[in-house]
Amino acid sequence: MSQQAKLSTWASNIAPSPTLAVDAKAKELKAAGEDVCGFGAGEPDFDTPDFIKDACIQALNEGKTKYAPAPGIPALRSALAEKYRNDNGVAGVDPSQIIVSPGGKYSCYLAILAVVSPGDEVIIPAPYWVSYPEMVKLSGGTPKSIFAGADAEFKITPDQLREAITPKTRMVIINSPSNPTGAIYSPAELEALTQVAVEAGIYIMSDEIYEYLLYDGVKHISPASFSPEAADHVITVSGFSKTFSMTGWRLGTLMAPPAIAKAVANIQSQTSSNATTFAQYGALAAMENWDQSMAAVNEMLTVFDRRRLRLLEGLRSIEGVQCPRAQGAFYLFPNIDTFGLSANDFAAKILDEEKVALVPGEGFGAPGYVRLSYAISDEVIEKGLERLSRFCAGLKA
Repeated sequence: MSQQAKLSTWASNIAPSPTLAVDAKAKELKAAGEDVCGFGAGEPDFDTPDFIKDACIQALNEGKTKYAPAPGIPALRSALAEKYRNDNGVAGVDPSQIIVSPGGKYSCYLAILAVVSPGDEVIIPAPYWVSYPEMVKLSGGTPKSIFAGADAEFKITPDQLREAITPKTRMVIINSPSNPTGAIYSPAELEALTQVAVEAGIYIMSDEIYEYLLYDGVKHISPASFSPEAADHVITVSGFSKTFSMTGWRLGTLMAPPAIAKAVANIQSQTSSNATTFAQYGALAAMENWDQSMAAVNEMLTVFDRRRLRLLEGLRSIEGVQCPRAQGAFYLFPNIDTFGLSANDFAAKILDEEKVALVPGEGFGAPGYVRLSYAISDEVIEKGLERLSRFCAGLKA
């Protein structure tokens, strides 16, 4: 019997993360002494603020190293509930509706596992984060994508959503601000999509992990804030990774209607038990010192915004590259169709020839596009643009 035949259906059908694969390849080349310009990063290149680290260190010194309640330490759940009431405008949120998990990715998976059964369909607007379809498949569900390209600002319409819904539809995933595009739905656009979901009786998984990484004066809004009916149909997932540069801490959050939150807590209790106890005290410090936290975020945003505009300017100056202006997260998602290569081939060739690492769009459900992160140094952006320009000129020659 072959090794492949011994794998489960789930393990056999799952695809590896292309974003992690690109990052791993870039790090491998760097370790071998190559000068790589890595645009694949999905994490801020800033350290976690000291006051958050200090709170974690204090928790360790105080012996807060034992099991915690599966849904999270009570103080952190209460602080998150208050945050959703006051900052996101979601009325009546109780701490019992909050679950703290080992990472935003796991929060997404928990949300899907809690409501999606084998045979159910989940609608995923494309371009999408690479893990959504795989999570749906791991739950036994069927991912169903709706594509919205640059001409639609990477945003689906209520009519597209309505037409995609079938009797098997259980959930639609909305990620605003978006990874990989940086697109943001306006309040009116988001409310219209939410209304369609409410009328159809399906859930929205609202992935808001980038909610504070915003530019050009745009505002984030949570679908659960529109009405009590909306709140009954929305599972909000987020975490501390992007906002507070805590990617390695592995702390995600989930807010859901009571019955779903209870189900999520039960699933977590039987899988990961609880998020790391002492790390949660660092997150609690971020919530309890909100002004200090937002000051750190704004300092990071100032740098990201400068990089965003420089990378956008540089990409638009390259003949054949078309790049929309992202208004959230820390990615740009240009179209490279005119060069006659698939995005996979484009990414492989430029990594081989110019040592520039970027992520091909196929993994995001968007052939013809590539994702570049600007959560990297100004020096790497300048060097990478020079190499990218040279590479594209060579393809056009």
